[in-house]
Amino acid sequence: MNKQLNILAATGFVIMWSSGFIGARLGTDEAASMTVLMWRFITAAAILGIWWLWKQRTRLSLKSVMTQVLIGLLAQGGYLYCVFLSVEQGVSAGTSNLITTLQPIAAALLAGPVLKEGTSRKQWIGLFIGITGVLFVVYGDLGKASDVPIWAYGLSFAAMTSLVIATLFEKTIKRPLSLMDALPIQTAVTAVFFTAIGIATDNAEPPATFDFWFAIAWVAGLSTIGGYGFYWLNLKIGSVTRVSSLLYLTPPVTMIWAYVMFGDTIGFLTLLGMIICFLGVWVIQKAEADPYETDPYKQIDGGGLHG
Repeated sequence: MNKQLNILAATGFVIMWSSGFIGARLGTDEAASMTVLMWRFITAAAILGIWWLWKQRTRLSLKSVMTQVLIGLLAQGGYLYCVFLSVEQGVSAGTSNLITTLQPIAAALLAGPVLKEGTSRKQWIGLFIGITGVLFVVYGDLGKASDVPIWAYGLSFAAMTSLVIATLFEKTIKRPLSLMDALPIQTAVTAVFFTAIGIATDNAEPPATFDFWFAIAWVAGLSTIGGYGFYWLNLKIGSVTRVSSLLYLTPPVTMIWAYVMFGDTIGFLTLLGMIICFLGVWVIQKAEADPYETDPYKQIDGGGLHG
């Protein structure tokens, strides 16, 4: 049952997270990116808020709420704002995607000293195989941008850093909230964050078109509720390295989404990259299945912070 849950959670995350890139493409064809982000999170927060009230969840402490507020601002607000802003400044989507997909390596480097989660030699091999695969997948989109300010590339690194910090922070919480309580808080504060930006930049008014609201329904339901829901679920049942490595599968799956939705072509290098990405993640997942292979810290002290 545990193995089936891992497979279901991993598959759901990859599909839902990669849907965000398609939803962004659908939405930004109709409105500015900040308009899309604002209404994406307002819609998702409304759905999750109504659902939370209907379930009548238990009373939450102020400390728990503020912890989830911070995680939401980092994992959703900071991550997405920096990604969208870097692309708006001229960084190609492929380059931005490649930079943010360095997240698994950064997370693995920090998981040891912060969480006492060891990363085995096989997992490191898998991580570098995965990033090589991503490079092949996005190769055709690299180098398209010209005259892009250096700081714009820094935004993509800032996005990656924001998600890493949020991931490690959530994993250090000794008594974390349930996903059913945490996600509504995170989404609500992100809705406030993007609403403030939307109003300040005069991008608050949504276009009254079916295509825009279809895109909003797409990113609110699949990418926000589904994507982040599955991300935190995977983090609860697996290590940071294992969960982060799943991000390697999002570029190739996004390419499949784009082929189905928009008829985008998939070239030989992209196909090769997809195979390499899947190989890298397979190596990491297989290594984690062996407790003596993955976590030397747990062999020493019997468990990490959440052992």
